[in-house]
Amino acid sequence: MLEGGAIATVLERDGRFVRLRLDASLPFDEYLERYGEVPLPPYIARSVEVADAERYQTVYARELGAVAAPTAGLHFDRSMLARLRARGIVIASLTLHVGAGTFEPVDEQDLSQHRMHSERYEIPPATVEAIAVARATRRNVIAVGTTTLRALESAATPLGVRAGAAETALFITPGFPFRVVDRLLTNFHLPRSTLLLLVSAFGGFDTIRAAYAHAIRERYRFYSYGDAMLLERDPSVESPR
Repeated sequence: MLEGGAIATVLERDGRFVRLRLDASLPFDEYLERYGEVPLPPYIARSVEVADAERYQTVYARELGAVAAPTAGLHFDRSMLARLRARGIVIASLTLHVGAGTFEPVDEQDLSQHRMHSERYEIPPATVEAIAVARATRRNVIAVGTTTLRALESAATPLGVRAGAAETALFITPGFPFRVVDRLLTNFHLPRSTLLLLVSAFGGFDTIRAAYAHAIRERYRFYSYGDAMLLERDPSVESPR
């Protein structure tokens, strides 16, 4: 029995995850709206508040399906997006269904043994075209958030980014050959997380170590509602385009 009178049967358990059968006549989206609540990250140690439905959400979200916000996007509001467009910056979108696996720590000493949970994404043709134009005119491709970067790099082909919907379980570690993203806007992440490994692969271990030391010394805010950094790709991991 779930909160509010909803009934569910547990079919399978996999660590922190469970597979349920819901006994309800409501469509699934309405079921979640009635009985669910915003799934805040485990490091936000308080109960869910009504304001979280708007506060823990990006201003450009359109589709249902994620269990967490791509938190680098929380730094943008509509007026900032308008100012960026006015300066000639092209803003292209994709759909991310962030999964609960984004909160999973890396417990394996051998990184090849860590299992990433799959996440869904969809890249529209207009975004593929925007990336192609940026490449042709020698402009930077900037990913807002690690999940965006993973989706773009997962869709990379020798001929460019592939449009369409897919799933990715891409685990980016130091040495990964980035083919799409030139810069990354991202928050400061938890220790022993896949996200910290990703930014170390992208920006370079020494650069990230120095950035985090500075952030700790200057008392920056970490995690979902924290501060952000703009990283350039480490040229030593640049791959031919």
